[in-house]
Order: sequence, then C-alpha cells, then structure tokens
Amino acid sequence: MRNKIVSFLSLFCLLYSFTLSAQVNELPRSTPEAEGIPSQAVTALFDSLMLLPKTEIHSVMVLRYGKVVAEIYPAPFAPEYSHTMYSCSKTFVSAAVGLAVADNRLRLTDRVATFFPESLPDTISTNLAAMTVRDLLTMTSGIAADWNMRNICTDWIRTFLAKPVREPGKQFEYDSIATYLLSAIVQKVTGMTLLDYLKLKLFNPMNIMEVAWEISPEGYNTGGWGLYIQSESLAKFGQLLLNRGMWKGRQLLPASWVEQMMTKQMSTLGDDYGYQMWLCEYPGAVRADGALGQYILIIPDKDMVVVITECTRTNGRAQRRLVWNRLLPEVTDTPLKVGKAYGQLQKKQQSCRLPFVQGKTISPEAQIYNGKRITLEQNKFGWQSLTLNFKPREVVMTVTEMNDNTYDLLFGYKQWQMAVIKAYPPYSIIPKGRFCGIEGPFRVAGSYAWPASKTLELKVHYVNWVSALDLVFHFDGKNVALTVQENYSSGTGMIIKGKVCD
Repeated sequence: MRNKIVSFLSLFCLLYSFTLSAQVNELPRSTPEAEGIPSQAVTALFDSLMLLPKTEIHSVMVLRYGKVVAEIYPAPFAPEYSHTMYSCSKTFVSAAVGLAVADNRLRLTDRVATFFPESLPDTISTNLAAMTVRDLLTMTSGIAADWNMRNICTDWIRTFLAKPVREPGKQFEYDSIATYLLSAIVQKVTGMTLLDYLKLKLFNPMNIMEVAWEISPEGYNTGGWGLYIQSESLAKFGQLLLNRGMWKGRQLLPASWVEQMMTKQMSTLGDDYGYQMWLCEYPGAVRADGALGQYILIIPDKDMVVVITECTRTNGRAQRRLVWNRLLPEVTDTPLKVGKAYGQLQKKQQSCRLPFVQGKTISPEAQIYNGKRITLEQNKFGWQSLTLNFKPREVVMTVTEMNDNTYDLLFGYKQWQMAVIKAYPPYSIIPKGRFCGIEGPFRVAGSYAWPASKTLELKVHYVNWVSALDLVFHFDGKNVALTVQENYSSGTGMIIKGKVCD
C-alpha cells in the first residue's frame, strides 16, 4: 500500500512539474537572427536593463512574430514563478469589459449607478447619475482619486460613490478604484468573478492556468491591481492584443474592441490613454503598465511584444526608452546570419543573476550569536523575534511572528538558498483584505555575507511576488540594531532595535 501511495505521489509531482513546464514553455521559441534581430542588440538591452539604478530586473521576454526570441530571469528568479502585476492588471479588466460587451451583457453607455443601487448615497447628483461604464474605462469618472480609501474602509463602492462628482467624461484622473468598479460590474452582469470570466473566455483557451487575483472585502476581484501571473502568460496576452484578439485561429476577443483599447481615448499630461492602456512615445506602441515597473509593451510596426517584470523605484521611462532606442532601431525585416553574438546571448541568459551580498563568509561574532534569540521591538513586519544559526557558508534565520507562527529563511554565501514559507511577503500597498485570493506558499531566496566583523547582511528576495528586503544586523553585546530596507521604498530604511536573550 505504501509503495502505491509513493508511486501516486511521484506521478502527481511529475504531472504537476510537466504542467508548469508546459505552461512556461508553450510559446514557440526562435533565435533573434531568424526573426531579423541581431543578438548583440538583445544582449545590449539586457545588460543596460540590469545596470539601471534603483532597479531589480525579475524577467524580460522579447517576442517577434509570435515567437520568443530571447528571455532572461536573473537568478534567483525563474520562469515558473508568478509575479504580482499592480496596475498592469487594468488592461486585463478592459479585456473582460470588452468580452461582456460582445456577449450583450453590457454597454459602454450603461450608467454606473444602475449597477449598485444598494451602495448609492441618499441624494444622487446629476453627475453621478450620468457617469457611464466608458467614463470608468477612460479614467474620467469625475471623482477625485483617493488612494488611501481602500486602506481604511471595507465598503469601497459605497465610499467611492458618496464622493463629490464633477461632470464625467471630461477630465482624466487616474484611479484604481474606477477599475475596481469595472470588475464589480463584470461580476454583476456575468454572475461570475472577473477572474473566472477571464478564465472561461481567455485564459483557459490560451492555457493560462497559473493565475490568481486579489479579492476585495466586498467579494470582487480588485481589478485595478492584484493580478498574479507568470511572465509567459503576460507575453501570451500581449501577443493576443497584437493579433487583434486572435489566438491560434480563434477570435477570442473582438478585434474592434482591441482597436478601441489601443487607440487614444483621452489626452493626459503625459502619455495618452486608451481603454485601461497607455499609448507610448514610440509611434503606434501601447503598454499595460504597473507600479514598480511591470510592463507589457506592444509594438505593432515591428510585430513585437516585450514583457518586463521588476522592482524599480524609477518612473520606468529609462526601461522603455532602452527598448525604443537600443533594440528597435536594430530590428530588420529579413533573417540574419547567426554568429558569435548569439552564443554570447545564450551565456548571458544562462548566467544572469542579481548581485549577492558582498563580504566575508564568517566572523568571530557568529559563535557568540549562534542560536541566540533576538527579541525585537514592535515593527511593521510583525516579527516578534529572530534566531540566527550559522553553518558553513549558510545562515538559517528562524522568524517568530507576533502570533507565534515560525518559519525559516535560508541564506547562502555567494549563492541563493531557497526556502518555502506560508507567511505573506512584504507588500508596498496596504488595502483592506490584501492577499485575499492569493494562496501561498511563497518562495524566498537568500544571500548573506559579513561586510564587517560586527555587521551581518542578509538579502531576501520573495521570488514569486515582487518584494525584497535587505537586513543589516549591527551587533553590540546584548544590543542589536537591525536596519531593514525594502526594495520598493526610498530612503535609508528603518531601524528595529533588538535584545539578545540568554
């Protein structure tokens, strides 16, 4: 019986691994040269992206004619890991709205107030009554954005609709809650969540299976943020839009709707806006765009899609301009001869990694603090105490949370050590109900070194999320000062004081 169980589990793991493998290698692959792109141009793009300040690249995929010609996942990141996409999610919401319109469940002229009678204020203004689905799509609801509202209350729709409303359809004001209302409307008219509707209409036909979406306290997918998906699935979606809604001979999304999504609907102070998409400075190019540098770049005149996931504290213009100015001018309409540059690109793809912590492998202090529990003052991470165990070329840090849950994080010297935990990672936004709809476990990679005899530095990457932490322990007898820097925050980090227990 035991052998049968072991065999079944082995088969299950094999099938699961095969499913993930198929998921991330399903798009056809080619060489850059076969599709008219010199490998040295792709290598130059990858090198330049990796050198950008205040930026950690997590993945880059370059497609032409529907084929992946190059991709990098700097270690410890890997193609099978999903990534949270912030406002890149909005473009998927636009696709769902288009599908509902095509199904005759929804019209762009429908009045928003009619979908939420239970959430309307006692007095409905003329402007609120006039607000349409199209106004939400174009970010012209007439309601001033309130980015803190989702953090302090749970009835987001009622709170949004109770705010003063200017004349809708006139003034662009970017607001994730407007997209959230679109998600709620899709759920109301289809009887299924936005995610389930997209699974039925798009994701399942495209074999996009590893996908999730955060859920609000009101039970709707968050819409304006919260999509959790693999890079290859982003590339598939970008290719779907480039193909005007066609996928393997099937018209999954109406071509006319894709055209509207990708066409200027509103002028802004920066790039112009379509339906939940941005138009780019490169002529004809459009993008899905998420905080901290999540991009699907669609470039029709070159028949190309470029996907970037990262954590950057810049505005992302440099990343996009590297694509416009370094890659696209080298693209030709005829195949090129493969040379040494392709081999160099392959080496780059295989060896690319994020930097390890720099310093020595061991310090005399390690013996003093080995196995000692360090209690911490109250902190935003909910850590009650940390225990460090030092092994040859490895550090194990046991985290005890305020609720007494514990887990171990692993750190290698000049290598990434991987741990799998159930605890949620740090997150740059704090809406009520955050992470609802996102299931772990989360994979955490770690690197360590001793920059000085009394200073230990640990680097933590949550590789199937977006976050990273830099932890620097300064030891002084029984006192420990822990400096924590989040990769999504500017500044010098926060200092958490700790005491070593006997």
